[in-house]
Amino acid sequence: MGQQVRDGPVRRGGRFMNLAAHPDRVTIEVGGESIPVTARELQDTERDDAWATITAAAPQFTEYEQKTDRELPVIGQTRRT
Repeated sequence: MGQQVRDGPVRRGGRFMNLAAHPDRVTIEVGGESIPVTARELQDTERDDAWATITAAAPQFTEYEQKTDRELPVIGQTRRT
């Protein structure tokens, strides 16, 4: 869910655009349970804190980040009731 460059300005990928267009149609799977969530792109300090948690758990994302000159988007989810 990142941005893509195709002979022009940077643009968001299709999966990211689907989340942005339909943030209330998202489900995640946790331990075999399907959980309805609302998705949103995290910004500023909230994004930075989440990114630090992600890269601590999965260091390969740090390597990916170093290969690009853009900030990778981070998506947060809030459980719907």
